[in-house]
Amino acid sequence: MDYLDLERMVADGGRVCADSRLVGSGDVFVAVRGVHVDGYDCIGQALERGAGVIVAERGDVDTGGRPLVVVADSAVTLGELAQVSAGRPTQKLITLGVTGTNGKTTVTYLVQAMLRMAGIKCGLLGTVVYDFGAGCEQARETTPGAVKLAEMMGRMVENGCGAVVMECSSHALDQRRTAGIHFQGAAFTNLTGDHLDYHGTSENYLRAKARLFEGLGEGSHAVLNAMDVVADDLAACTAGQVCRYGLGEGYDISAEILGMDISGTQLAIRQAAQEIETKLRLIGEHNVMNCLAAVGLARAAGVELVDISRAIKGLAGVPGRLERVDCKADFTVLVDYAHTDDALDHALATVKKLCKGRVIVVFGCGGERDRSKRPRMAAAAEKWADVIVLTNDNPRREDPRAIAAEVMEGFNQPGHVKQILDRRDAIGYALQAARKDDVVLVAGKGHEPYQEIGGERFDFDDKVIVGEYF
Repeated sequence: MDYLDLERMVADGGRVCADSRLVGSGDVFVAVRGVHVDGYDCIGQALERGAGVIVAERGDVDTGGRPLVVVADSAVTLGELAQVSAGRPTQKLITLGVTGTNGKTTVTYLVQAMLRMAGIKCGLLGTVVYDFGAGCEQARETTPGAVKLAEMMGRMVENGCGAVVMECSSHALDQRRTAGIHFQGAAFTNLTGDHLDYHGTSENYLRAKARLFEGLGEGSHAVLNAMDVVADDLAACTAGQVCRYGLGEGYDISAEILGMDISGTQLAIRQAAQEIETKLRLIGEHNVMNCLAAVGLARAAGVELVDISRAIKGLAGVPGRLERVDCKADFTVLVDYAHTDDALDHALATVKKLCKGRVIVVFGCGGERDRSKRPRMAAAAEKWADVIVLTNDNPRREDPRAIAAEVMEGFNQPGHVKQILDRRDAIGYALQAARKDDVVLVAGKGHEPYQEIGGERFDFDDKVIVGEYF
């Protein structure tokens, strides 16, 4: 059997699988080397469960007489076959991708709103939710595996969607989870310090992000943050039409901030000879940049600026992204997903600029993740906040006290930091300390409705905890 025979078999209803535990009789099992499990070690189990065909990168695999198809890259092949198995939904949807360290979720929510305003039913796949155009599920990972992605896109087509916008994490791009998907547009938000526990170096991290743009065809659009130093690197590696965005003049898409308060941002957006004025119900320069990335993708999908303006005005907010908690107090409480030093710096800088009183921050650092950002997050908190409460984030299987000790190394004046590792108590302390006109920023978990401690997940929602306090 050659690859074309295999593709025809899958198109005729053959099931594709990369998890040997899920293999059924006659399925195609693709052996992919994963981070924790090598698919080659699972071929025996796949055969025992009835796999009809094995796909691998080596020709010395014992398949017990069943067909073996040798390919150059099994992860890429898995993505291509998954799309074929799902009815090639990538050919039926305007597919838009967003990558970058921070801002991906906000961009996707804005893009979806813009396309919907233009009458294009748009699905969404990201960190917070999977929206299939008719029904939603809470997201379990930012970018699912290739087989799941294809199935989800197929479901969107069945529900009448004409487009999908998805977050593309660096892990997913490195592992080729988006292989087989044809992107009409891809946006880059920024590149800052994160995920070095996985990628090892900043160069590898950038290389993973670049894969999204390397895969763009000549008719596609690369929407790039021109204010980030790696924009030129990404522009050089893509065949897509490059659109650069930024604050000020000299960009393909630009914005001028006309005014900002705690309720939102008044701004003017310009592209070529066109200009619109609108109000974004998000705050901070970083969110204006996220808005411009969304404008670039929406324009790539053919949406007019008038619909873009209406969509921006109509979007109430994004879950857990400087989200205001209605607590009927004489101070403001915001919940934000900021879990990197860059994100925390931007969030606190924004709050500091708009706050009439003191800035109080509650934050921690996640366990079993990039440890290098821990002292940097401390520095960001100390730079902007008047009151700092250090607590747990998701310690996972790490000792919370050890995590806190590494964060404390980043403070110049550690004596000014209140350390309360019980997150509920930490939030309560901050709210009790708040006075008129203060802003309390509870950072790190945003939309997450859980806390992961000792390998277990417990119900915990920062917004709910704030509400219970009042």
